[in-house]
Amino acid sequence: MAEKGRPMDAKRLAGRVAVVTGAAQGIGEGIARRLAAEGASVVIADIDEKLARTTAASIAAEHGDRSAAAERVDVSDEESVKAMAAAVAARWQRCDILVNNAAVLDATPYDALTMARLRKVMDINLHGAMICTLQLVPLMRPNRWGRIVNIASIMGLRGSRDSIAYSTAKGGMVNLTRSLACDLAKDGILVNAVAPGFINTRMALLPDGSGHEHETEWFKDIYLKHGRIPLGRAGLPDDIAGAVYFLCSEDCKYVTGQILSVDGGVSATF
Repeated sequence: MAEKGRPMDAKRLAGRVAVVTGAAQGIGEGIARRLAAEGASVVIADIDEKLARTTAASIAAEHGDRSAAAERVDVSDEESVKAMAAAVAARWQRCDILVNNAAVLDATPYDALTMARLRKVMDINLHGAMICTLQLVPLMRPNRWGRIVNIASIMGLRGSRDSIAYSTAKGGMVNLTRSLACDLAKDGILVNAVAPGFINTRMALLPDGSGHEHETEWFKDIYLKHGRIPLGRAGLPDDIAGAVYFLCSEDCKYVTGQILSVDGGVSATF
C-alpha cells in the first residue's frame, strides 16, 4: 500500500543525496545503482576516476542527468576526502546518505605480513570510513536526518586464515558502526553496517590469477555440496544493495548500531 499522499510509483529516496565510496564497480556500483533507482542523486566516489565517470554516465543515462556524478577520492587521504566533500557541498549543499564501501582485499599469510601492509589495509578499509564520516556528517547535521551504512564483512565477525589485516579492519568497522550510532543519534543520523558473505565480484578472483574462488572445487564442495551456505549460491551485488537500501530508507527509523549479515546463511552454520 502506498503511503498517504504518495503515489504507488514514487521514488522513495527522491531529493536525497548519497555518497557511495568505491562505487565504480562491484558491490559499490550495485548499491549506487539501487539508490539512484530509488530517486537519490548518487556520488560515485572512487580512486579510479575514469571508471567512476563511466559508471556515473551509465546511471545518468538510465535515471537522468542529476542522478549521478563522479568524484575521484582516495579515502585513506584526508585532503582527498576533504576535496570530495567540498565538491558535494558545492553542488548539492547537503549529504543525506554515506555508504562507506571502499576497500581492498588482503590475504597475506602470517609469515609474510608486514606492518607496512597492515597499515595500508587499515588505512583504506577502516580509517577511510572514519575520514569520510568526519567530512560528510557536517552536511547531514543541518537537516537532522542522515543514514550511514558501513560495508563490513562476515570476516570481521569470525576468524579465518591469511586474513589478519582484512579481518581486523572489518572487525574495527563493526565496532566503529556501534560507536558512531551512539554518538550521532542526537543528530538524527542512523549508523548501521552490512556484513557480506561470499559475493560474486572481482574480489572473488584468486590473488594468484588462477581463477575464481566460487569455481574452485573446495568452494563447491564445502559451501555448496555440504550446505555451509544454506541458500546454495554465492551472493550478487544486488543482494547487498537491497539491504543497504532498507537501511537508507524511511522504513529504517528505529534501527541503529546494528550489523546485518547478508551471506546466504553461512554465518548461521558456523
